[in-house]
Amino acid sequence: MRTRKVTHGDEPAYALDGAATARAVLDREGRVVEWNEGAGHLLGRPAAEVVGRPAAELLAPEASCLPPPPGSLSWSGTLALRHRDGHTVTVWLLAHQRGPKDGDGSGGWLVLCPLDDPGPLVRDDPLAAAVMVQSPCAMAVFDDRLRLRGINDVMAEAVGIPERKLRGLHMSEIVGGRQGEKLEEHLREVLALGRRKDVQTFLRAADENRAHAWSAAIAPLCDDTGRPIGVCVTGHDITEQYLARQRLQLVNEASIRIGTTLDVRRTAQELADVCVPTLADFVSVDLMQSLDHGDEPHEGPLSAPFTLRRAAHQSITPGCPEAVVELGRTDVYPATSPQAASLSVGHTIVATDPANTLVDWLAWDPLRSARVKELGVHTTMSVPIRARGTTLGVAVLTRFKRLDPFTPDDELLAEEVTARAAVCIDNARRYSRERETALALQRSLLPQTLPRMPALEAASRYLPAAQAGVGGDWFDVIPMSGMRVAMVVGDVVGHGVQASATMGRLRTAVRTLADVDLAPDELLTHLDDLVVRLSEEAGSEGVTGEVGATCLYVVYDPVTRRCTFARAGHPPPVVLDPDGRPMEVHVPSGQPLGLGGLPFESAELELPEGTVIALYTDGLIETRDRDIDAGQELLANALSGRKGPLDDICREVVQSLLPAGGAPDDVALLLARTRGLRPTQVATWSIPADPAFVARTRQYVLTQMALWGISEAAFTAELVVSELVTNAIRHGAPPIQLRLIHDETTLICEVSDGSGTAPHLRRAKTFDEGGRGLLLVAQLTQRWGSRHTEDGKTIWAELTLSEE
Repeated sequence: MRTRKVTHGDEPAYALDGAATARAVLDREGRVVEWNEGAGHLLGRPAAEVVGRPAAELLAPEASCLPPPPGSLSWSGTLALRHRDGHTVTVWLLAHQRGPKDGDGSGGWLVLCPLDDPGPLVRDDPLAAAVMVQSPCAMAVFDDRLRLRGINDVMAEAVGIPERKLRGLHMSEIVGGRQGEKLEEHLREVLALGRRKDVQTFLRAADENRAHAWSAAIAPLCDDTGRPIGVCVTGHDITEQYLARQRLQLVNEASIRIGTTLDVRRTAQELADVCVPTLADFVSVDLMQSLDHGDEPHEGPLSAPFTLRRAAHQSITPGCPEAVVELGRTDVYPATSPQAASLSVGHTIVATDPANTLVDWLAWDPLRSARVKELGVHTTMSVPIRARGTTLGVAVLTRFKRLDPFTPDDELLAEEVTARAAVCIDNARRYSRERETALALQRSLLPQTLPRMPALEAASRYLPAAQAGVGGDWFDVIPMSGMRVAMVVGDVVGHGVQASATMGRLRTAVRTLADVDLAPDELLTHLDDLVVRLSEEAGSEGVTGEVGATCLYVVYDPVTRRCTFARAGHPPPVVLDPDGRPMEVHVPSGQPLGLGGLPFESAELELPEGTVIALYTDGLIETRDRDIDAGQELLANALSGRKGPLDDICREVVQSLLPAGGAPDDVALLLARTRGLRPTQVATWSIPADPAFVARTRQYVLTQMALWGISEAAFTAELVVSELVTNAIRHGAPPIQLRLIHDETTLICEVSDGSGTAPHLRRAKTFDEGGRGLLLVAQLTQRWGSRHTEDGKTIWAELTLSEE
């Protein structure tokens, strides 16, 4: 196609030569709407004769034309057209579909036919000679011995050496290293096989500090007979495209690899791992020290110095020898440090040639200064880690092996990746804080230590679920009157703060009902009523779901060595005799708490001293791989034959039954080893309902305490027993019984009678003759109370014996 020069005013322009190409435009209906000079020459028809008429009239009678496929944007083919003088003109046509923005916006087709063929480009044509030198692509020609014969200016610029100095060298000699050897292998293969090959390579000019990415096409050069006589290499610098793909890939990897957990340090490590080696040779992530204590990050401007804790670092060198600060340690960063500078201004700081630009900071830290000089660090970039308007820390990216400094694109990429990580770190921080708060609440609702009691030795373990958060599992050991002890394990359905709060209310209720000294089955009935009320309250407050729980309640009496069990839908206890053999104990399962209506049953049995009782929640025995029955068998096997401290046994049992990654559900385990009181530690008398017998009762007490060798408390015990026996004779009913129980630290006085009327404290008036007995008992003892029995009631009081 030729062009002709057209002038508009004083400025030259170039327009398409209408005589070189026949050009016509058809509308949607196939009518000719444009007809140029070349089309007129082709068919001898002027525009006035053709425009506005159907294009089909221009076809020769014998012409056959297939329509373009639906949706096609172009078409080409040979057609027979009718000249004005009647003869047939066979031409090759090219047609393009016109869009709404072309021409008058009506669509249609643009039909073209070349008229002037300038002929092929021959070897001695000036254009052919100019291709090698003036081509915008980097080009190099090697002969059949793979010696360089010529390169154009673009290739010379890429290599950094003029052609006259390179002619006669091989590719491996020009490029050098393994990269040059690989390229020469490709050239040898193309020359031998005579087939083109496309490769990607990285080349660095002599005066450049970074390599460029090149897409190279290696093609054979052949003579007229088709024999390869050399190789042509054409290269395109695709560095920008390559870097853009790398950046896109890094952003994509960051979205996938950062934030896989809700752990702050793990997320910080993922940030460092993603940036090495794609973006930096060494990356450190330091977080604000306030995050250690769960405090809210500081909002607004910050001022140096900063105390930061190293959360993560990563290096291209195994072991991260570049790190000056160990993981988990804190370090102070003055205002002259890049960390403090970027945190103060709130944006990225890039420091080139740290030995000069950071001289004040490095002088303040000799260890860092020596490390920077040793590694040859030439560029650092400090990026603040910010999310939701708060500053969480700073990421520092360092280059020492890569010679090229950070570019503005690298800066934008680092900020993009760090921003993604910042949101994940903030989410992890918030989750960790909320979880720690919930766990602290849960721990406060559970017993911090188990009381030391003469009735039994106890140990416990509680483990929150690894992923589900806090739950409603609980346990407790409750001292009761008469040196008895109650043990309870329960499990509230669900997880979260609501379950923990419900657990706290149930634990408080159990302690209150245990103080009333209800029988285990009656206690569960009252607890069931409480859970029903909690469900009703939850429904009235718009909380979805009902409150439900399971519970196992046990009372052990060291005097009679009898143990009473009752459960509400909870896994049964595991009981082992003193030799560590499992004992068969049948405890009616009962319904879970919160269903209401049905009574609970209890089971009682006598246990020899040294019996081990295991109470637990289902999280210890039930997993996806095993059911409750199999878990109970594993628990019994894990406990069988074990001796030694119960605390060690608890730890070993939990480790043997739970997976290494933590339990999927909350776990509570309570172990108790029973003790019994010797008969010599208990003294019992039947008391006649005669006030005159009170004096003899006091003598019983003095004599017994002398036998026990605790005469220092005899006076107080005498007064307490006198008041309790007097009240039983005056206000109670036969039979009346006095019982004294003691161990190394406690003396318990119990007076039982056949009346069900419970006593109560009252304030006696000045001239009242009585009413001061229980008040005196309350002042002289550490604890006192009453409990109902099958035959009446028992009033009891505890005195603490002095330790000598």
